[in-house]
Amino acid sequence: MRLPEKFLDRMKELLKDEFDDFLKSYEYERYQGIRVNTLKISVEDFLKISPYKILDRVPWEERGFYIEEEKPGKDPYHAAGLFYVQEPSAMSVTPQVQIKKGEKVLDLCASPGGKSTQAASYLQGEGLLVSNEIKLKRAQILVQNIERMGIKNAVVTNNSPEELERVFTGYFDKVIVDAPCSGEGMFKKDKDALNYWSVENVLNYQAMQRPILRSAAKMLKPGGLMVYSTCTFSIEENEFIIDEFLKENKNFELVNIEKKHGFREGFYEVLNNPELKKVARLMPHRLKGEGHFLALLRKLDGEIEIPNKLKSNIGKRDIDDFKRFAKETLKFEFDDERLLLRGDRLYYVPQDCFDLKDLNVLRPGILLGEFKKNRFEPDYALAATLNMDEVYRNINFTRDSEEIRKYIEGYTLNVDLEDGWYLINVDGYSLSFGKVAKGVLKNYFPKALRWQ
Repeated sequence: MRLPEKFLDRMKELLKDEFDDFLKSYEYERYQGIRVNTLKISVEDFLKISPYKILDRVPWEERGFYIEEEKPGKDPYHAAGLFYVQEPSAMSVTPQVQIKKGEKVLDLCASPGGKSTQAASYLQGEGLLVSNEIKLKRAQILVQNIERMGIKNAVVTNNSPEELERVFTGYFDKVIVDAPCSGEGMFKKDKDALNYWSVENVLNYQAMQRPILRSAAKMLKPGGLMVYSTCTFSIEENEFIIDEFLKENKNFELVNIEKKHGFREGFYEVLNNPELKKVARLMPHRLKGEGHFLALLRKLDGEIEIPNKLKSNIGKRDIDDFKRFAKETLKFEFDDERLLLRGDRLYYVPQDCFDLKDLNVLRPGILLGEFKKNRFEPDYALAATLNMDEVYRNINFTRDSEEIRKYIEGYTLNVDLEDGWYLINVDGYSLSFGKVAKGVLKNYFPKALRWQ
């Protein structure tokens, strides 16, 4: 790999005696990691059925593991949301804010969903997760990952930080800011970051990060924690941003991140600020992962405004077709106060969900399905949140079966079953709905997710 000369000069000045070890780290392949989705399966149970050679546990995330395989994504277990493919160093961000069940959490720059799906594992279906992405195409990928992992309590928004800030003031217990950056720490993975690197690009990202962090700070409640992270090495996008933020926001303090597992303190000397010892650097020559920066901030005081609660609007339309489907298919009932209609689509919003009218919301909770002519068609997103005990009819394929691979590829299958909606499962874990009609299992696995 040919690294930019100016980048190497800057790193040599920054790392000094460590530079040779840092440079040598580029001779090795990057580490592959997966994180078990404990919303669907326990770590212990996953390890019993894992098809991958587990090399080691990721020390900073109890659900994370190093694996040998390069492309674990094309696997029925991945399609069923049993795990998320994530770079090991990236798993270090979300644990810093110490998320607890029932809290309100914002992931401000969320796509493709690594930090959000990790946050959801800590929330365990309680509280509220708002996952935001400003770029629409990336936000749509975020929705896919939120749905695949069976997350019940997430709202996905497609807004600028400033737009969110106008709705939420001091609202969130925890905020994750995985800021857009020059990506120096991901050169092995992201060839675009390598090819387009320049000092000017670094400074452009720095200018982008400032207002994002300011908006995030306003949305954090007093006493709450916020993590700022990047996957880049530059001082300008890391220590400089935090140093500047603390000078402008006296109601925030840095919280020390424990330096273990190979983490090192920040480069505080450059800015002559000993407080920056509290931030953490993940360097590829010190641990099994790529480059990352972490800063943990606590808000000491500030304003709080509670947005209006969302009200159900199902009274505006007859939903008997949905009620009929639910009675015939599901072993539980929904709270009518949490049902929300948007056009012909019916959603189940999180408990105490906020009013959505001032935001561009792509996913206001679980998409239950869509009203078609004289019928209700359940959605993949609902199926992904279910388990076999919650439905009356199941079809269970094994991971290695030809049937499950054909189904994920979009084929219909011949079955000897009575007509109706079935939950399709992989070794007991939900994948999607399918409908049997006259001995044929019609395929309702989303076209965008089908294997080519």
